[in-house]
Amino acid sequence: MAKEIPDLVAEARAGTGKGAARQARREGKVPGIVYGDGKEPQPIQIEFNSLLTKLRAGRFMSTLWNLKVEGQDDVRVVCRGVQRDVVKDLPTHIDFMRLHRNTRVNLFIHVNFENHDAAPGLKRGGTLVVVRPEVELVVTASDIPEQITVDLTGKQIGDTIHINDVVLPAGVKPTIDRNFVIANIAAPSGLRSADNEEAAAVEGEATEA
Repeated sequence: MAKEIPDLVAEARAGTGKGAARQARREGKVPGIVYGDGKEPQPIQIEFNSLLTKLRAGRFMSTLWNLKVEGQDDVRVVCRGVQRDVVKDLPTHIDFMRLHRNTRVNLFIHVNFENHDAAPGLKRGGTLVVVRPEVELVVTASDIPEQITVDLTGKQIGDTIHINDVVLPAGVKPTIDRNFVIANIAAPSGLRSADNEEAAAVEGEATEA
């Protein structure tokens, strides 16, 4: 299933240059520009509070947005730069790049874990420790997966799940070459305590000997 692309509402900006940008800021807007895909750059402006909320939510620059400007066709964009006030650290200008449907882009995709009931390690009281709830992947703009799925069937206490253990959708690959960890099955706290006590006892016996 393709991932739903969130909307980003903007307005067309009549002028360019510092004067027009200052006017946009006085009106509570953040000026910006949309470029790429062989088309003319489009000056825009976005309502300040709405943009700030999205920036603070995280992953803004790795999210594919559906840019909506009244009177124009929707266009898919990614943020390629946010200029900020050096004192207040608030956005003062923003740049977006248009994406063609076949464009490859890096995005963070949610990791879904299934078949918990089929994992012996979890049945024994183990805990699923999620190291990466999202994974950065290289995807095609027209076919972004909603999520990637990790099958926990047969997983035992002490097992570690790496990215190479996950079947990725066709044409999708991680941005990192190494086989990084996504999650592991940790022993229950009681079992860990017992193991630690046993290890300490063995160590003590060895010291006395």
